Amino acid sequence: MSITGILPIVRLRSLLFGDIACSLPFVNYGGPAGDSDEIEDELLAAAARIADEWGVEYLEIRSRRYLGERFPSSDHKVCMTVRLDRDPDVVWNRYKAKTGPRQEIRRGYDNGFHARFGGIDLLDAFYDVLSEAWRDLGTPIYHKDYLLAVMSAFPNHTRICVVESTDGEAAAAALCGDHRDVVEGLWLGVRHAHRRQMAGYLLYWELIKDACERGFSTFHLGRSSKDGGGQAFKHKWHADQQQLYWQYALRTRTDIPSLNVTNPRYQRAIKVWRRLPVRVTQLIGPAIARSIP
Repeated sequence: MSITGILPIVRLRSLLFGDIACSLPFVNYGGPAGDSDEIEDELLAAAARIADEWGVEYLEIRSRRYLGERFPSSDHKVCMTVRLDRDPDVVWNRYKAKTGPRQEIRRGYDNGFHARFGGIDLLDAFYDVLSEAWRDLGTPIYHKDYLLAVMSAFPNHTRICVVESTDGEAAAAALCGDHRDVVEGLWLGVRHAHRRQMAGYLLYWELIKDACERGFSTFHLGRSSKDGGGQAFKHKWHADQQQLYWQYALRTRTDIPSLNVTNPRYQRAIKVWRRLPVRVTQLIGPAIARSIP
């Protein structure tokens, strides 16, 4: 058992403000946020005390900056960010005709795909796409009620985009969150049947274009493993790379965990999961997903 990412912050809010009901999306990174090093040290100490209270093996802090040698660290993740402009054509013109995503985006439009933006009204379509895409990846899906809670808690800062085929089928979809001048890509999926038709490329471009038109300055494409396929794909979009630090307060173990899909321990489970019907993964996935960092 572990505490990871944003979970200590949720608990700290409860300690500070009493028992409150809050929904918080699982974002790509967090870490201590205070007005001084002393305050942040207090936050880290409080999180460590909570780890002791809960009896977990370790506390994982996913941060954009290195917190020092006191925390064993892994640097296998990076964040990929696209710089925006109020004119989407400025971003479009950065992409080279042969090596950028222009051709793939145009093929998506030529194949008849179009994008729709909305809120909770598109949640069912988004969840169906995400469930199928995550099943194909071997990843347990969240319960739809969790995503509904996130959107209900932040109705003015969450937005769904669904890419539909000519017959109205949802081919790709994404749920994004807004914060200050940044659009954060939270969850995204593309149906396997529509990958070669470039529905995914069209989805990414529609998200970037929409963020430009709404006046945001950056779009986060999410985190990626170093030297992985996801990182290479995101570089096509002229995304800037920033190092992320997975840092640990170890309690009952001496080594940092290796929780990634390349671990042979998880490959067998992933292969089995990919064979399950989507409906089955929707029923049993949430119970598993809540235990996965």
